[in-house]
Amino acid sequence: MITLSDGVLWLVILALGLGTFLIRFSFLGLAGGRSLPPWLLRLLRYVPVSILPALVAPMVAWPQATGGEPEPARLSAACAALLIGALTRHVLSAVIGGLVVLYVVLALTR
Repeated sequence: MITLSDGVLWLVILALGLGTFLIRFSFLGLAGGRSLPPWLLRLLRYVPVSILPALVAPMVAWPQATGGEPEPARLSAACAALLIGALTRHVLSAVIGGLVVLYVVLALTR
C-alpha cells in the first residue's frame, strides 16, 4: 500500500480539483456565451443518457461482489431497468424497478 504525506495528499487533491475545474471551464466558461452548432447540441442531448449505463455496466458485467463472475440477479435487474426505462422514458422508474428486481431475485435465490 502506498502511503503519502499530508502535504503530498493535499497537493494531489488540489491538482485534481484544478484539473477538473479547467476541463469544465474550457467548455462551459469559454463557449458558454456563444451559440453552439445544431449538430453539437443534438449530440450533447445524449450525454446524460449515456452516463448512467457507463457507470453501471461494469458492476453488472464484472461485479466485485462475486469475484468478477456475472450473476443472474444483476443481469436480470439490468434487463428489467432497461425495459422499464425504454417503456416509461423515466430514469427514476428504471432505477427503482431495477433495484426491486435485484432484491427480489437475490431474496428468491438465497
